[in-house]
Amino acid sequence: MPEDQFEALWLLAEGFEPEDIYRDLVAARQTAAVEEAEGKQGELTAAVSRTRSRIALVTGPEELADILAKPFDAWRIFLHPTQRRVAYRPAYAGPAQITGGPGTGKTVVALHRVRHLLGRSPDTRVLLTTYTGALARSLRSGLALLLDHDQALLDRVTVTTVDATAHRIVRELHGNPGDVLGDKDEQRRWQRLAHRLELPWTDAFLAQEYRHVLLAQDLRSREEYEKCLRRGRGSKLPAGQRQRLWQVMARFEEELAHDRACTWLQMCARGARLLEGRPNQGLRYDHVVVDEAQDLHPAQWRLLRALVPEGPDDLFLTGDPHQRIYDSRVSLRSLGISVAGRGARLRLNYRSTEEILRWSRALLDRKPVADLTGDAPDSLSGYRSLLHGERPVCEGHGTEAAEADAVVRTVGAWVGGRRRALRDRGLRPVPDADRADRRPACPAGLPVVRVKDGQSDDTAGVRVSSLHSLKGLEFRCVAVAGVTASAFPFAPAVKPAEVDPLQNATDLAAERCLLFVASTWAREALYMSYSGRPSGFLDGVRRQEW
Repeated sequence: MPEDQFEALWLLAEGFEPEDIYRDLVAARQTAAVEEAEGKQGELTAAVSRTRSRIALVTGPEELADILAKPFDAWRIFLHPTQRRVAYRPAYAGPAQITGGPGTGKTVVALHRVRHLLGRSPDTRVLLTTYTGALARSLRSGLALLLDHDQALLDRVTVTTVDATAHRIVRELHGNPGDVLGDKDEQRRWQRLAHRLELPWTDAFLAQEYRHVLLAQDLRSREEYEKCLRRGRGSKLPAGQRQRLWQVMARFEEELAHDRACTWLQMCARGARLLEGRPNQGLRYDHVVVDEAQDLHPAQWRLLRALVPEGPDDLFLTGDPHQRIYDSRVSLRSLGISVAGRGARLRLNYRSTEEILRWSRALLDRKPVADLTGDAPDSLSGYRSLLHGERPVCEGHGTEAAEADAVVRTVGAWVGGRRRALRDRGLRPVPDADRADRRPACPAGLPVVRVKDGQSDDTAGVRVSSLHSLKGLEFRCVAVAGVTASAFPFAPAVKPAEVDPLQNATDLAAERCLLFVASTWAREALYMSYSGRPSGFLDGVRRQEW
């Protein structure tokens, strides 16, 4: 169909009002056509010259190919007209939610929404937040690029993680929050408590009960806990056991308080309560924009809800439930965040080829995934790319050494044969990054740059890391090694089905999504390998190839 007609029908299907579509699509293009007809080409040329960081004039296929070959930074703020309708919509009556598969530009839309909100008033303050520090750093650099490094505008935006925001609130409104436990330290405390009290429950069960029931529902008394619905928990608890469990979790909190320590989720819960009690104090923003919303816990959502007054454009959320790799389940509506009638779904991928997308979707094997609201299933129906390229490759090997040698040959071909920059290559060894770091680098003479928590310098080299440390990044080529039955799913990360079938299903979904996300990091080429028995997650790919 002609582009204008297609876009109009697309936007109608997305729920936009006909008047808004006419104004933003038809009238805007008519005006541009009239100006050009009246000989105002000089003004257009001047506008383009002032915005070279965002506009490229292409005169032929060779020039287009040259632009496509440039570093990813050149594409980090590109906005398709369909995305523009979402990012620059004049206003949303309340919280808005934008979803879409990997590479559909959700983060770019979030950045442009911040830019739009800043234009409302010179006093507007915006919080741009996400789950991890690596993602926050990426958002910060992308926003600086979009705003042309205008420090006056950047000073009105706080770009940080939700946890860091909670820490600052507690420190300003309550005082020094003390030490914050990492996941391993928290696990050791639950282990010691279970052993000392000779409990019939494992440390994993205790930690998940505390996280998914007590903190998720913000329960503050034994009576509340005994009456609550333990949503998402597959193991039933008689009333007597609930009373005992409450005592154990209360003991856990008392010991942390005695040691002047807390968990990050406790910090978020404490920050939300402080803001509820002091509505005119603490950090307050006019707007909150959230990227990678699928990974946030209910305690973190309560904090964000308390940070901004309810009203038009209070919360703008972007995320993809198919990329949920952390065990966070939430119903936004139950937390006072209703996005009904204020959402859009992005279906066009701008990063990977259609071959990589089709292959990656097969990894999910059509398993149902709950949407961001927690109220309905989500689908990748209609998710596609207009780019085409090589089919992904998956190879099995008899030994780990043979697999490592194959990875070396593959990466060497990417770097040497195609003369691509080393810093644009990605090697994803799973789960032992240290072993893979030593093995592939030396034989081929390729320099290696270790990446931890998304951080790496500009040194040329093949990026090597575990999967979790690279969430939110992307590369031209990606090699995922060690996709074995013992690594995917990773047994310590999955609750046995006989103990808790619902938690088992949730854990398996998170492990499957992790491999799906890793495969979509590749823009042009994807290579997966294993030695010994392959992961069952590859079954969907094999069926597709057959």
